[in-house]
Parts: sequence; C-alpha cells; structure tokens
Amino acid sequence: MATLGFVGLGIMGGPMARHLLQAGHEVALWSYTSGKAEQFLQYGKATACSSAAEVASKSECVFLCVGDTDMARQVILGENGLITTGRAGLIIVDCSTVSPAASTEIAGTLRQHNIDFLDAPCTGSKNGAENGTLTFMVGGSEAVLQKIKPYLLAMGQQLYYCGRSGMGLHAKLSQNLIIGNLINTFNESLVLSTKAGVAPELMLEILNNSAARSGLVAAKAPQVFARDFLTHFSVKWLVKDMDLMLESAAALNVPTPLTALSQQLLRAVIAKGYGEQNICASIQVLEEFAHVEVKASSTQDIQVG
Repeated sequence: MATLGFVGLGIMGGPMARHLLQAGHEVALWSYTSGKAEQFLQYGKATACSSAAEVASKSECVFLCVGDTDMARQVILGENGLITTGRAGLIIVDCSTVSPAASTEIAGTLRQHNIDFLDAPCTGSKNGAENGTLTFMVGGSEAVLQKIKPYLLAMGQQLYYCGRSGMGLHAKLSQNLIIGNLINTFNESLVLSTKAGVAPELMLEILNNSAARSGLVAAKAPQVFARDFLTHFSVKWLVKDMDLMLESAAALNVPTPLTALSQQLLRAVIAKGYGEQNICASIQVLEEFAHVEVKASSTQDIQVG
C-alpha cells in the first residue's frame, strides 16, 4: 500500500479521498475547511494535517481537488504549499478543473524542483465521486501516469491519456463546453414545450427516443420535474469552467460564440441567486421570464438520478 496525500475535501475531493483510504492506502489529508480532515479518520489510515506542506512531507504522491486556479496555485506553490516540503520524486496530481496555461506553468516550476506533475481533471460529478466511477483525463508524462494509475482506478473507472501537460484540462473543458451549451438548449426546449401545453414527461420520452437524445437531458430532466436542485455540479462552477473555455479559445484564436452566450445566460442565473444550486436549477430564470414551471404532472414514476 502507498503513502498518499489529498488536499481539498469538498463535494468531489472528500469521496475521492475516502476511496483511497478504503483501498488500504495511508492518506495524509488537509482541507481549507477546519476540522474536515478529522472526519475521514474513520475510513482507514488517515492523518489530519495542518497544511498542504505537511501533507507533502508525509506523501509519495499527493492528489488535490480544489475550486479554481488561484486555489490550486496557492496549495501547490504558495506559502505552506506542497512545493515547500515536497522531496525530489514526489508526484503531484491535480484533479481540479483549472486554467490549462496556469497548470502548464505550475508543471514547469515543479519540474525545476524534480517534482513530477499531472493534470488529471475528472468528470462524473458528485455521484461519480461517491461511487468511485469517475473518468479522468490526464496530461503530463505517460510514464508517471503508469506509476499512479492504480490510485486513480481506486477513485474512478476510466482513464484517458491526452498528451503533454495541460492536455487533460483542454479535454475536460471541451467536454464541459458541450454541457454548458446543452443545459441552456434543454432549458429553452422544456420551457417552450411546457408553455405550449406538452406534458414534460411526454416531452422527455420523445427526446429520449429521437435524434435529440442526450445523456445529460435524460439525467437532469427528472430532477427538474421533481424540482430537485440539490447540488451535484453547481451553476457557479460551470460558469467558472466556461470562463476557462473562453480564455483558452481566445489564446488559440478559436471563435466560440455559442459558448460566450451560454456563459452570459448562466451568469444571469448566478445574478438571480441560483449559483450554488445544481446546473439544472438554471431553468428557473427562463421559467420566470415565461411564467411557467416545468414540473411533473404527478410524482408517479419520476426517478431522480
């Protein structure tokens, strides 16, 4: 069994760290939220640390899953960051969704200290993290990936090696670009059909049996019908990802007009106070405009995923 570390114990990071512990690894833990690391002592050989630096001092490989680029940079390179105590040969794996350009810069800085670094953003949201069924998209050294592959497979089921540093993040953002645009298309379709008088459950059945079928729609529609907006992947974090998409698109001179519009529509959702809710909660703004609510005609046969 390995001596590992995990930094960031939120909606995604917490269950991921738990899976590593339940696989029998020793895991040093630290979170921005005081007292959260202690909650994981029940799951196995866990050590609650006082800083990211302490985590690095106790680990041969450290994973992190934090909210944004600034947080990732701080816990890796900042005061009391992983770099301050990380020994030569340490492997740092960033599972956060952050700026590809910034991540590549971080990899270069760590390389100067003989510390290996992989960007390994994941998809699967809260359910995937809790069930250990995440998908990882990895950028960096393929040889380093092979070393830590068993640890990733303790937290997920699919691994995709995407190439050099930053490529895992480019793949993840390209996937989330579709999610960001699709959620707005779903909102428009269901609000329009409901306002016209088509029962939402019937509309979903039609969509699921047509060329417009979508795994995202199939998963999120029942949650909307049940008015269940419990956070799995929040509007706030999707907008953060869309900001990163537009940043990368500008750097690569790729026009992304639909994404720019979708980003602004989702910013309106945050402005209305729904930013902390699940992305399917974004439909509420369009519902308010149209004076209609997309909900089930009955609770029978509604299954929320």
